[in-house]
Amino acid sequence: MAAGTGTDGRRFDSGRVCLDLVATGAGESGACERLGSPERLAEWLITSRLVPHGTSLAAVDGTWVVRFRRLRTDVDRLMAAQLGGGRAEYALERVNARAACAPPGLRAVRGKDGPLVRALSAAPACGELLAAVARDAVDLLTDPEAREGLRRCEGDACRRLYLDTSRGRRRRWCSSEVCGNRERVARHRRRVKAVQ
Repeated sequence: MAAGTGTDGRRFDSGRVCLDLVATGAGESGACERLGSPERLAEWLITSRLVPHGTSLAAVDGTWVVRFRRLRTDVDRLMAAQLGGGRAEYALERVNARAACAPPGLRAVRGKDGPLVRALSAAPACGELLAAVARDAVDLLTDPEAREGLRRCEGDACRRLYLDTSRGRRRRWCSSEVCGNRERVARHRRRVKAVQ
């Protein structure tokens, strides 16, 4: 499973790399832009596990940032349409076009201590990495079980998307430690205030 980082630096488990990409945006919460520079994008590519640690990302530049932000907007629109019963046809066209490209080639190589580790067959191209994220979005939206678990965080200041894979599908927050804790603290304060 992929993991993203919230605005406070804490990690949360969105369940999909395409949802992690959506979480990098400023969005309605007023959070900071996480893909504000080529360096930040390169960092995200590694932390999202789209590329293995140690992969050279020297080619990442401002055009990559623009292209990833554009895909992020399209994926966000598709997920919002899925949750709200809309269609987002233009976003669907663009995501499908990205998904049609080949993702980066993978291979297994021996790590320093001997176990096999994942490596890319060649230096990654922007279109290949975009294809990997777009394919993840297509997989999510065309898998009835996964699609059924798509949720938006119920936290007051959070609109993050995640997959609810909890046993009873009753997960309410992107992160129990962040948004869930904020909600519990707010509920406690309301009860204390009501008693006083």
